[in-house]
Amino acid sequence: MSTASSSGFDAEALRRGIEGRDAQTLLTLYGDDAEIRMVDHNDQPSHPKVLHGRSAIGEMFTDVCAREMTHTLESILTDGDHIAFVESCRYPDGTRVLVHSMADIRDGRIVDQTSIQAWDEA
Repeated sequence: MSTASSSGFDAEALRRGIEGRDAQTLLTLYGDDAEIRMVDHNDQPSHPKVLHGRSAIGEMFTDVCAREMTHTLESILTDGDHIAFVESCRYPDGTRVLVHSMADIRDGRIVDQTSIQAWDEA
């Protein structure tokens, strides 16, 4: 895998951040005015959870990275100023989470991302 796309995005840093549960590394990949929209069972498409700016995004990464679980970057695709990636996670009890994300890149950083996540439910 190459470490940077034509947009200057560092895909290897994304892998290190996700798989190493490193919130600070992940946060460096986002622009100051970035926005993430999360869609899942609780946050439906018509009312997604929206995180505005690095502060809110950093809080989410800190929370997720602190959880006792494994994270794997399954795949990543870069195309100019766009990326798509798939992350799979597993809690110690075997519960799995799958996240598909698409994002726009500006100046080598993510500025707009939509993620759809699903997790095992009992």
